[in-house]
This record gives sequence, C-alpha cells and structure tokens, in this order.
Amino acid sequence: MIVVERYAAFADQGEGGNPAGVVVDAALPDPQTMQRIAAEVGYSETVFAAPRGDAWRVRYFAPAMEVAFCGHATVALGVALARRRGDGLFHLRLNAGEAQVEGRYSPAEASATLRSPPASSRPASPSALAEGLALFGWSRDDLAPDLPPAIINAGVDHLLLSVRDRETLAAMTYDLDAGRRFMEAQGLTTISLVQAERPDLIHARNPFAAGGVYEDPATGAAAAALGGYLGRIGWPHAGEVTILQGADMGQPCRLRVAIPTAPEDGVRVGGAVRQIV
Repeated sequence: MIVVERYAAFADQGEGGNPAGVVVDAALPDPQTMQRIAAEVGYSETVFAAPRGDAWRVRYFAPAMEVAFCGHATVALGVALARRRGDGLFHLRLNAGEAQVEGRYSPAEASATLRSPPASSRPASPSALAEGLALFGWSRDDLAPDLPPAIINAGVDHLLLSVRDRETLAAMTYDLDAGRRFMEAQGLTTISLVQAERPDLIHARNPFAAGGVYEDPATGAAAAALGGYLGRIGWPHAGEVTILQGADMGQPCRLRVAIPTAPEDGVRVGGAVRQIV
C-alpha cells in the first residue's frame, strides 16, 4: 500500500506553510499512478522518492502534470527523510540534474534546506513581458526598475515580474485558463511576482496555472531562481534574504534564501516544516 505523508513547508512560526504530499518507498510507482495520487492528494505538488545507491531518485507531480523540480516539496522530503534516517544531507537525482536537501527533525521542531540545481536567467522577450503584464492587467509603469523582468531558472523556468507597490501585489488576480495557456506556450512552471519592501525582505506570489493551481503559497524553486538572479544583477543586499509569501492567501510562509556568489553551483533555500496530521 502506498502511504502519503503530508507536510507544510516554509511554515511561519508554526502556522501556514505550503502543503506537499510525500511518498517514500523502496521503488517509485509507475508515472500514471504517481499522477493519479498527486491529483487525489490535491496539493500543488506531491514528491515521490526511492533509494538509489547513495542517493534518492525523486519525481514531482502537480495535480495536472509532472514538474521537473519543486522546492517546497523538496524541503518537505528533507524532513521526511530525516525522520527515517536521522538528520543529514540527502542527495537527490531528478529527471534532469541533481539537487540536495539537508533535513533536521525532532518532535518539537523540523526544518530543511535545499540546494537547487544550477541557477540561470535571461531577459524576458518583449512578447512574453507584454502578455504577462496583460494577464494581470498591469502596465510597465507598475514595474519596479531595480529588478528587471526576466526568465529565471533553478531547475524550471519562471517569469519574474517585480512591482513597485505591495498593494499591487496584494490585489493580483488573473484568469486561470488564460494563465495556463500563456504559461504552457512560454514553457513556464510558475510566474514569480515579487515586491521588495527592503533589499533583505521580499514579498512574493506565484501563480501556478500550468499545474492546475491558481496560486502556490510558497515556491522554493522560484525562490532559488530569484536568489540566483539577485546574485547575478548585484542586488544591494548580500547574504541571506527573507521571502514572505502566502499571506494574501491566508497561508503565511517564510523562506530563507542565500544569495549565491556562484549561482551556477545552485542556491540554498530553507525554512521550517510542520507535519499535517
């Protein structure tokens, strides 16, 4: 029998967090079974892991599709593995590439930190930018000049749009079907919408229409991609930034992102994890 554990990754002071299903077994189920389980669980992602040599073979499924990499599910997996094997660093083999997660677990406190696949970025094309802005009813005047639009990647592609005002971010709305068509046409996993309150504190929202989910409460893959981008553009704050996400959904999340000096080596993203009983 396949057992699905449930964790909320990137919880904020014991509350909120982004739910993920976690299946750890001796072997991975077939893809059709994994897709069915992910749809039945109904979270934005469910992660499946099985031991393979000195690493873990890992696949991620959203309700409507397989995803190449998912940060919050990786963090949830780190805690699930720490419960079984003790605190430590776990090497993950993905469909394309590798990642790591360091899990820590005790009955009183659990957390994990992932190291993403290599991070990269490129300018957003004029058409992708125009369509992305139109999707949310925004204009170029709504964008913050210090964080230019880009396609950012740390395992999967995200369109990054940074807005000037927290109010604009809080009022975000879009049509789910239109968002899905746009994201599929552009090869995007999510759209990363951010607003920098301070150089070390960033608010974020992540529409995930491509996966059949209106919005993800916390998105570790997008946070890693953003961290890599901040390192490449010479963001004014070095070291670690805090990303607050999910508050506009009533699911507060807190992500810690280390801005790397070498994004091609991956980006560290960590946070607290609570088990969903």
